[in-house]
Amino acid sequence: MTILDEIIENKINEVEIRKQRVSVTELKERPFYNRKTYSLKNRLTNEPGIISEFKRRSPSKGEIRKDADVLAITKSYEMAGSSACSILTDEKYFGGKDQDIIDSRFQLNIPILRKEFIIDSYQIIEAKSIGADLILLIAECLSKKQVMEYTQLAHDIGLEVLMELHFPEELEKWNPSVDLLGINNRNLKSFETGIHRSMDIASMLPKESIWISESGLQGSEELTALMEVGYRGF
Repeated sequence: MTILDEIIENKINEVEIRKQRVSVTELKERPFYNRKTYSLKNRLTNEPGIISEFKRRSPSKGEIRKDADVLAITKSYEMAGSSACSILTDEKYFGGKDQDIIDSRFQLNIPILRKEFIIDSYQIIEAKSIGADLILLIAECLSKKQVMEYTQLAHDIGLEVLMELHFPEELEKWNPSVDLLGINNRNLKSFETGIHRSMDIASMLPKESIWISESGLQGSEELTALMEVGYRGF
């Protein structure tokens, strides 16, 4: 069992508990649910950009910064020129919480990606209710049908979708309605990272999508190399 398998197993149980605590009707009554969202797709169409990430810990790194101040850090990302902010909401493995997005939403004027392991439509409604602008769909965790249905639901409520791939064969789950296509440079078994994963798959990616290279990026030389083959987000 990979760490992703373990996370998904835990997430299934977690979502069932969350559903019992807060209904979909209650989620839709929250103030942020009807707000007009920011578009990361439009931003990256106009110019390449950085998606800066906030997380307190990870399975591969352990504790990164337990007492991290989400407001100070996410605002500094925006002031430094980030095109968007990715905020982890998984608590068990990443130390995240929904409140991190809620608090950041009040002060940020850039798109917020809810970085979460989505396995249920409930989480998409939840993402809108806490102030997110786009969601992550991890292809390895979902069927082609789920990707299509979840993308449609996201669009219906004003959210964009970043679909993440780990392997080339997962491309068959992509459909043209997906807004952004991310390639994760991390090997899920060894946790090693390298941009060769993004470079190797570039020729297979659909030209009509906006490509994002994720994880393990080391500097401007790597970003330049990735831009030369078509990537727009990092």
